[in-house]
Amino acid sequence: MEDIHEEEQMAWWKIILSGVMLVVGIAAPYIGLTILDDQWISLAWYVVAFAFVGLPVMKEAWEWAVKGDVFSEFMLMTIACIGAFAIGEYPEAVAVMLLYCIGEALQDRAVDRARDNIRALVAFRPTLARVVVDDTTVEKQPAEVAVGDVIEVKAGERVPLDGTLLSDSASLNTAALTGESMPRTMEKGEEVMAGMIAVDQVLRLKVTRPESQSAISRILKMVEDAAERKAPTELFIRRFARIYTPIVVMLAALTILLPYLYSLFDANFTYVFNDWFRRALVFLVISCPCALVISVPLGYFAGIGSASKRGILFKGSNYLDAITEVDLVMFDKTGTLTTGEFAVQSVEGLDEEALKTVSAIEKSSNHPIAKAIVRYCPTDEKIDAKDIAGHGLQTDEWLVGNLKLLERENVFFPDALRNIPETVVCVAHLGRYVGHIILADKVKDDAKQAVESLPVRVEMLSGDRQELVSKVASSLGIRKAYGDLLPEGKVKHIEQAKHMGQRVAFVGDGINDAPVLALSDVGIAMGGLGSDMAIETADIIIQTDQPSKVADAIRIGKYTRRIVNQNIWLALIIKALVMLLGLLGLANLWMAVFADSGVALLAVLNSSRIFLKNNK
Repeated sequence: MEDIHEEEQMAWWKIILSGVMLVVGIAAPYIGLTILDDQWISLAWYVVAFAFVGLPVMKEAWEWAVKGDVFSEFMLMTIACIGAFAIGEYPEAVAVMLLYCIGEALQDRAVDRARDNIRALVAFRPTLARVVVDDTTVEKQPAEVAVGDVIEVKAGERVPLDGTLLSDSASLNTAALTGESMPRTMEKGEEVMAGMIAVDQVLRLKVTRPESQSAISRILKMVEDAAERKAPTELFIRRFARIYTPIVVMLAALTILLPYLYSLFDANFTYVFNDWFRRALVFLVISCPCALVISVPLGYFAGIGSASKRGILFKGSNYLDAITEVDLVMFDKTGTLTTGEFAVQSVEGLDEEALKTVSAIEKSSNHPIAKAIVRYCPTDEKIDAKDIAGHGLQTDEWLVGNLKLLERENVFFPDALRNIPETVVCVAHLGRYVGHIILADKVKDDAKQAVESLPVRVEMLSGDRQELVSKVASSLGIRKAYGDLLPEGKVKHIEQAKHMGQRVAFVGDGINDAPVLALSDVGIAMGGLGSDMAIETADIIIQTDQPSKVADAIRIGKYTRRIVNQNIWLALIIKALVMLLGLLGLANLWMAVFADSGVALLAVLNSSRIFLKNNK
């Protein structure tokens, strides 16, 4: 990382020195610096100024040529600048390279800015881990800790590696990974990810992944790999440059050759080599595709970086384009639009004392439903109960469980309970039904906002019961919701939508969602608590687990695409105009410099609007 910063600083120093020498050279006649009146001293002065910024570009041209890509944009600039020196236009040659390097440096700076929040994640990884060995702790580098080792994390320290919690429960600050401001309480056996902070107690974890595969490492890798997946527009520009450059070189050569051939047949036509050579050079400088080659990738990278700062990770610039074309978003329910955790919705027929007794009975179970009831009605008392698998809990006096438990024990209950779509925990005392507790997966706070803010149609696909799915969908304003679906059922719905010509985005979080995440045009996974398989399969990761971020992702994608298109048209229109003027002999090299590096600089500055727009 330090080497990268040193290289960037060196690049800026070279730009500054070159710029100062260029300004002094141009201003020399006006400030009385007569030494530069000598042609050879002037040439040496500008060669040094050119070397600071031109040699790296010439090196790039050579390296691309060695690889077989002779007609790169770097070669085009090199030829134009050498020609400018040949006809004595030294300042223009320096200016072309100087403005190009300024654009490159600004791009590098923008790229660094885009990665800042991702690089910051590296700081969340502690350099040491305490491994528990025979009731003592031994400090090791996280990379040296093996899967299966037990590590200890003290209050206030960051978790160095992913692992399962061995302590009964723990409060953890997850802001580094999910952006949540409130600490999260985790129970024994739950997964704790690297980067979380132990809030108020010492905790122990059993390591489940090596450091290289920890949550933060995977996020970093996804972002670093994003640039490898090019958007169609970006790929087009690269292909365009490879075809465009040799055509431009040929036209420049013809600009010199054709007038000469014409002069051989027309004695009245005077051919002046320097005049046509200058026109060819102006044409070459104007035609350099720097603005396109620099600004298009930068625009997409700015979009990826801006999105990542908001907790949205695009795995490639192609998905920034793809999400703008989506016309149907299909959501999973559990863990996506809902929290994935049971919560008590209502209590019927149980007074406070009976509810506390039920809670005391449930403390003997580790079932998620039992935990939800204990959270709803905390109690210090614990009543031992017999666990009847698939039914519930039983003591000498009490029955706490599902309808099957009451039926098994021949306890009468109202038939209306069978029609409740949510999870129902029935309670009977001394063989008589006394009441029930209704639990359901809690809808996320921003779920309704997520549905309302999307500019496209929204549907829901879920493996839960149709009655419950319909009820949740109705509360969120989703018109079409399909329940009782196995993974292949979800796949069928996606295939039908795509067969009808719709561009589909699917948003999910579970292992069972991996097939549809892969099949959809854009797969979006909840990255905070989503399964590894879903995260690896998806194209976009929502780090914060907020479904409302889907609308943000679409907005950022559309804004990025608009900026990229602006850059393309800005470059093409200005270049076409000045190229025409150049062929007519009406454009000088300074106009050529603006049409090339000046437009590239404007495109870079325009791309920076993506950060300003999306990071407010």
